[in-house]
Amino acid sequence: MDNLTPTPGQTVGPFFGYALPFEKDNELAAPGRPGSIRLQGTVTDGAGAPIPDAILEIWQPDADGNVVAETGSLVRDGYTFTGWGRASTGNTGRYTFTTVNPGATRPGAAPFIAVVLFARGLTNRLFTRIYLPEDTAALAADPLLASLPEERRSTLLASREPDGGLRWDLRLQGDGETVFLEFDGARHAPAQGA
Repeated sequence: MDNLTPTPGQTVGPFFGYALPFEKDNELAAPGRPGSIRLQGTVTDGAGAPIPDAILEIWQPDADGNVVAETGSLVRDGYTFTGWGRASTGNTGRYTFTTVNPGATRPGAAPFIAVVLFARGLTNRLFTRIYLPEDTAALAADPLLASLPEERRSTLLASREPDGGLRWDLRLQGDGETVFLEFDGARHAPAQGA
């Protein structure tokens, strides 16, 4: 029994077409609702090629900074903001959400959206954040951003589109690699490579 060979680990997917998509899964807010915005971007690999079958999940507070505790995240009624959504990438690696600008959860805090990524070739999901670009004082005081080298911080900052929406691209490796987080109990730290 001492000479057993371990079996290799299995990667995440690609199996997302079965049971994961559901109606309006990427609509945290109804399109056209006052205050709704579009969050969009592209997921790419280390060579800059789009990843066609990734899934992103987001969690966020509402526009007033309230962490939402509503049930029914999988049932979109067009009125209830649950703070959670899921979007898959298409052949071009693009994703889109309809949501609201998250508010700060406490005075002076930088508003952000928590992101989890699932994709082929990953043995586990990846965690990261999207920060809003406007409040430079709050961004400068954010403990996570302050812990990063200055050149890496921009990978967590969305850009504001002319229509008021947000654009945020996610890169798995290479130049401009997105900062990913490791969670150890209640504390978090930047991951050392994806």
